[in-house]
Amino acid sequence: MEKVRSSKINVSWNDMGIFMILALLIVILSVIRPVFLTPDNIINVIRQVTIVAIIGIGMSFVLISGEIDLSVGSICALSGIIVTMCLRDGFGMTVSILLALCTAALCGAINGSIHVFAKIPSFIVTMGMLNVARGIVLVITNSYSITGLPDSFKVIGRGYAGPIPVPVVIMAVCYVIGFAVLKYTKFGRSAYSIGGNIEAARLSGIRTGRVKYLVFALSGFFAGLAGLVLLSRVNSGMGNAGLGYEFKVITCVVLGGVSVSGGSGRMSGVVAGTFIISALNNGMVLINLNSWVQNIVLGIVLVL
Repeated sequence: MEKVRSSKINVSWNDMGIFMILALLIVILSVIRPVFLTPDNIINVIRQVTIVAIIGIGMSFVLISGEIDLSVGSICALSGIIVTMCLRDGFGMTVSILLALCTAALCGAINGSIHVFAKIPSFIVTMGMLNVARGIVLVITNSYSITGLPDSFKVIGRGYAGPIPVPVVIMAVCYVIGFAVLKYTKFGRSAYSIGGNIEAARLSGIRTGRVKYLVFALSGFFAGLAGLVLLSRVNSGMGNAGLGYEFKVITCVVLGGVSVSGGSGRMSGVVAGTFIISALNNGMVLINLNSWVQNIVLGIVLVL
């Protein structure tokens, strides 16, 4: 009984700790630069984090299941290019978006299939997809930006739902869905079990291969959705879109308490971890900190 109570207390403190760090960071930045807490800057901080945050939802499932996905940045770029090409060739917006999201999910599913059936480590498989997807993007664009998107598409990345930016609404909906799936569904519980002990999960009747397949497909889908938001924001398809995002996302998710060895982590912590990185980036810009020094600070924060 005492062990159970102690475990609950530890989990509670772990959950609260990341939010306490976020609150402390906000206080410090507000004292150093009072402009940090202005409504315009707060909205800016939240809007800046949306793309990485959306990708982070899928990455959370992958890490919780004990794997890693290094292809999310390239899939993000590929999704944006597909939409750009479809819209330019006269496809409707709905069809273009669905094709892009299906392609992104398919890339993730391919990652999962190769990992499961060929028994190749996910690090290697997704590193390969990182290069393949990025290569396809560069071949299509020939390293040039593709423009000419309709004004109606800009709403996804630049529009407002009342006073709230549309990307923030999309991010919030995605987090609610991710939280519900992870906490209240058999699939979510299976992901935790596989990450904790895959052999025990298999012996208990969990179809580990199918769960991993779906986990990677889910990661690809969220990366593709983030690609649509990014494309709408910059209003052009670019070969370097999403470059390096995989490491930004992993930093946010791990900072939020998701274990890189799998089996533990909460979506609420991922939200806090993502906002810590966004607030830190924004604060360092406000105090005119050199961009190279910013990378050093973020690296130290990740290790801590």
